[in-house]
Amino acid sequence: MNKFIVLTADITEELALGQKLLKAAPQTMLDLLIRVVICVIVFLIGSRIINLIRKLTSNALKRANASKEAKQFLDSTLKVGLYAFLIFQIAVKLGIDATTIATVLGSATVTIGLAFQGSLKNCIGGILIMLLHPFRVGDYIIEDNHRNEGTVSEITIFYTKLATIDNKIILLPNGALADTSITNVTNEDNRRVELKVGISYQSDIRRAKAVINSLIEANDRIMKDKEYRIFVDDLGDSSVVIGMRFWTKTEDYWPVRWDMLEDIKYAFDENGIGIPFPQMDVHLDELERV
Repeated sequence: MNKFIVLTADITEELALGQKLLKAAPQTMLDLLIRVVICVIVFLIGSRIINLIRKLTSNALKRANASKEAKQFLDSTLKVGLYAFLIFQIAVKLGIDATTIATVLGSATVTIGLAFQGSLKNCIGGILIMLLHPFRVGDYIIEDNHRNEGTVSEITIFYTKLATIDNKIILLPNGALADTSITNVTNEDNRRVELKVGISYQSDIRRAKAVINSLIEANDRIMKDKEYRIFVDDLGDSSVVIGMRFWTKTEDYWPVRWDMLEDIKYAFDENGIGIPFPQMDVHLDELERV
């Protein structure tokens, strides 16, 4: 009899608890819905504030004459940091304890570090690029590991964007750029042009050099205050290779190179200087008949 009474009391207590939870459920759902709505509003307002902060920072850097790559890098870093702070505040608004968030983040640091070690490497590489300035926005670079090349159009916290001459975009991880050698083609104001042209063995070497010299002297984009040289570079199988080296402005490098090659061809034709194609002389000895 006593057991029946105890069992009845337990069932009555559980039913009372269930009724209490059912009565509280609508209020709990309403509170959760209100919190979600508040968080959405906070996110929208926070996003606008973040954009405003980024704009004010960009204007301040512009007035301070900061470099373009510094503005791009700081903007991407600021964006990541501010959005992380906003998400943290939204989590607190949802009722998640800040200490709990900190504990979870601390315990997940190693896992996140292993999972995103490539991203962390790229981030550190971006910082090194900003500090050491191996290249800047607008420079033409060649990444020597995979021979990717182009004009630097943007430097972010994780990637550097290159625009190729045929209008393609290459994204290079900053970590890889920090670990490999880079050729900065446009870092200096002047660049040396080196050309080689083959002439036939029957042609006059002195005349060929005089023709090239006159072309160099007549070209206004070739710097005359720097030494230029015309020389025999090699005695090849089919031609005498005439080499030349001269200096021009970096932005004129390719136009000067292309124009000089064309002008040399026309000038050689006018002066009877042949440019031979590869050839081989074959001599046949007649065998004596036995």
